[in-house]
Amino acid sequence: MSYMALYRKWRPDEFEEVKGQEHVVTTLKNQIIHDRVGHAYLFCGTRGTGKTTVAKLFAKAVNCEHPLEDGSPCNECAVCKAISAGSSLNVIEIDAASNNGVDNIRDIREEVQYSPTEGKYKVYIIDEVHMLSIGAFNALLKTLEEPPSYVIFILATTEAHKIPITILSRCQRYDFRRISVEIIYERLSELLEREGVEAEEKAVRYVAKAADGSMRDALSLLDQCIAFYLGQKLTYEKVLEVLGAVDVEVFNELMRHVAANETMEALKVVDEIVWQGRELAQFVTDFTWYMRNLLLLKSSDSVNDQLDISAENLESMRQVAGIVGMNSLMRYVRIFSEMSNQIRYATQKRVTLELAIIKLTTPQMESNMDSVLERIRMLEKKVEEGFVNITEEQLAVISGGQKDQGVPDKEESEIDREEVLQRELEPAECEDMKMIMESIDRMRQKTELRNKIGAGTMSLLGEASINVGHDHKSIVLSFEGTEKGKMAYTQFSKIEHRQVLQDMIGELTGKRVDITCQMKESLVETDISNINLSKVNFDIVITQ
Repeated sequence: MSYMALYRKWRPDEFEEVKGQEHVVTTLKNQIIHDRVGHAYLFCGTRGTGKTTVAKLFAKAVNCEHPLEDGSPCNECAVCKAISAGSSLNVIEIDAASNNGVDNIRDIREEVQYSPTEGKYKVYIIDEVHMLSIGAFNALLKTLEEPPSYVIFILATTEAHKIPITILSRCQRYDFRRISVEIIYERLSELLEREGVEAEEKAVRYVAKAADGSMRDALSLLDQCIAFYLGQKLTYEKVLEVLGAVDVEVFNELMRHVAANETMEALKVVDEIVWQGRELAQFVTDFTWYMRNLLLLKSSDSVNDQLDISAENLESMRQVAGIVGMNSLMRYVRIFSEMSNQIRYATQKRVTLELAIIKLTTPQMESNMDSVLERIRMLEKKVEEGFVNITEEQLAVISGGQKDQGVPDKEESEIDREEVLQRELEPAECEDMKMIMESIDRMRQKTELRNKIGAGTMSLLGEASINVGHDHKSIVLSFEGTEKGKMAYTQFSKIEHRQVLQDMIGELTGKRVDITCQMKESLVETDISNINLSKVNFDIVITQ
């Protein structure tokens, strides 16, 4: 006899063997017990969660000659055996992916006119029903709404959103949930015992986790691992080898190098992973999950039950979580999440992964807000460790303190900003500048406005000296040649960023304002074109 895959060999023969879908099974059994069987059902859910299995069990149960008291089929009568063997004329399975035309549905409409040869019901199981064409759905409508009393339709799909509402409204809908790791683990352990295969608990748990909520995927992965090491005990290391996965200790080592911004050391870990023949797409998925677990560990001390990892791995991860910040982890997760879709279709997977690692260790490559914050964190760490020498005045600015009050601010003592504005601008022009600055202040203070322009862009606007344009109607963003000043100038040199700012000011003031930007050697305020409007008290009295 030819070998049969585990997921086929151990397909449930009774409702009690269906794991993780009790809400569906209980409802269907109650309908059978109380003779309230419907005519159309829609089974929705991700792959491998039991949709087709439950459909076949339901078909057996409604046709069983000697059903059990709880509604389950007896599996002993001729009808049950015929359905289990796939030879029953009463249960018709249709793959909508390859039979999706109008003619296929018309054949069904003609067939339903004939009553079942044995049993009480003819059951049509249409798998992947979302693949039907629009014409086929329309052809199915009338039959689905008013089928003969002996016909039951069971539609199964992984993408319920693609099914027309006219079909949905004619069916009883049941959503099949992803199966938990614990339930999959228990089922796999039970089947391994029946198969006489010895396996480590840690190995079985990893297979259950890798299945991502799909019982069929779990059985297929387990089948693959058993076949590779046929006749041997299935260990955790062997499972990692077969599935191309990486151990937690490798993740810990990589994260330590990333947190310390040790680019070359981190790339050496990646090189080792590549030479071991690990699957890089799987590595990205697992490392993202690993960082998610680190985030949970940093968020709370009582998340042990939510992390399906051993006690020793948990302790080592706690140590790693202590050396990396929450904001840094959020940035790492964002970069890897963006890269996870790219690497699946990349021709050079290694290069794609190495670029992501370099991004993790060198935040200066990016100009978004979380990367800027990461660079500030790195600078603060260097200051604390004594690697950067700064003056007391610079330290006061970094810490948010003030300069010595006994020393007058030379720049501020040289010019009276309000007096210059009053002298150089017309009353209407001064009022316009006041409205512009009030609108910018509102953008800085209100979260919804700040999010429209972008938190990172808004923070870089703080590096600008906002000056009056030569026409006394526009404004000029002036930037000094510091590192952050250059970064901000680069951002606002792009017309799209200035346009967003112009549009926001226009919405808040009702006036069109032109914005330009420039680099300056010094932002010292000397005249009307150099005054920083954000430092002006606009409650000035304009004399006529």
